[in-house]
Amino acid sequence: MSAVLTPKIRVRGLRKAFGDKQVLDGIDLDVMGGTSMVVIGGSGTGKSVLLKCILGLIEPDAGTIEIDGQNILSLRHKAREAARAEIGMLFQNGALFDSMTVRQNVAFGLIAQGLETRVAAEQKADAVLAQVGLSASVGELSPAELSGGMQKRVALARAIASEPAIMFFDEPTTGLDPIMGAVIDGLIVDCVKRLGSTAIAITHDMASARRIGGRAAMLHHGKIVWEGPAEALMESGNPLVDQFTHGRREGPIQMELRR
Repeated sequence: MSAVLTPKIRVRGLRKAFGDKQVLDGIDLDVMGGTSMVVIGGSGTGKSVLLKCILGLIEPDAGTIEIDGQNILSLRHKAREAARAEIGMLFQNGALFDSMTVRQNVAFGLIAQGLETRVAAEQKADAVLAQVGLSASVGELSPAELSGGMQKRVALARAIASEPAIMFFDEPTTGLDPIMGAVIDGLIVDCVKRLGSTAIAITHDMASARRIGGRAAMLHHGKIVWEGPAEALMESGNPLVDQFTHGRREGPIQMELRR
């Protein structure tokens, strides 16, 4: 009898409401170690809220979030923070610090978590910048001096600098042209494979979803309505997924009107 593998991330019955708006309505999701999961869905369906609950930026109303079989919601503050320190995050807009140089941005997490001295962290920052195709001279620049694609690379470098066991990507190709989007996706895949990390990405970009993800799931009205191989996204056979991935106006998904 084969042993049952414990998912790196297991979410069960996750619920979160804001006022009378039920954003997450009983989410169940498993992400196995060393794999990549892409979560798709329309605006306001709860994708970012799901990530923020796992990250600890938002406290869920109910449910469990397990990392390596341990429910992090039941841990004391320090233990919960230690578990979440394993997570690297690439934010949608990069979230680089304008007052810091590129090198200082990449080194920031290493210093803040006490993993490296300032000198060692900045030396490592140059090495990590090289991993995303940027020279050490870029480290001397400010984020405002970089193009959108270069800012994404810097943000990715910062996310992987601590070699996290888990990585989250929030709309990694937003604002990029198709070629640069493909470049960023390629870097993400390479970094995840090199580190052996477990990854969750949320995106509206179907080409990006198929490039990044091994598996995919769709959120609709606060629930997972489909899960399967990312390569099957365009031909899932699920009417909700098919309408979304093909961008059709007509179908079961109807635009909600604000009153």
